[in-house]
Amino acid sequence: MAKSRKSKQYNRPAPAAPVVNASTERSPEKAQSNGNLILVAGVGAVIMLFWYYHLLTLNQMADLSNGLMMPDQMIGGYSVEHIEALRGAMDANAQGQLNYLHKTAGMLFPLFLALITMLAVNLNTARGAVRWVLWAVPMLFAVIDLWENRAIDALFTGPLDPAAVQLASMLTSTRWILLFATLAILVGVLIASFVRTFREKWEASKQGLL
Repeated sequence: MAKSRKSKQYNRPAPAAPVVNASTERSPEKAQSNGNLILVAGVGAVIMLFWYYHLLTLNQMADLSNGLMMPDQMIGGYSVEHIEALRGAMDANAQGQLNYLHKTAGMLFPLFLALITMLAVNLNTARGAVRWVLWAVPMLFAVIDLWENRAIDALFTGPLDPAAVQLASMLTSTRWILLFATLAILVGVLIASFVRTFREKWEASKQGLL
């Protein structure tokens, strides 16, 4: 009897292995899908920030400067005479509003654009030197843009220095060049990704896989 009881104990079935839900596992396809959702939302935010900063608020600043254009908008740069005219037309309140604009939308726009462009490159470009080159442009744009904001704000404090005007003007022109380059990278990567996905689905449909 004792032997039979022991044999029954040793013959008990082993506990079943825990079932892993495959749907909860992180796959490259899911990571790509989540990244694309973030990318779409980020592109929408960049468009809104561009409209708010460049097309709305900077244009509204002309009401506080007797119609003179803000330095940020002048792609070809600006002269000492233009800054002198702005300093004479803008009172302390108007200068404070420009400074506040630089610290809010003027800071968010370059950071958002740089991050979204780098995300688009990361999702749609293989690792290597090409990815680093494409990353370098938006990163440099963000640095130059933030530097330009500080340089422009400095033009409205203390005596006007022609060298400071020349530096700020150069930063503004460089910033616009890098902005166009960053937008070209973002749009180019998105178009290339769309074309590649379309071709893959087209080839799959021709082979009867869809």
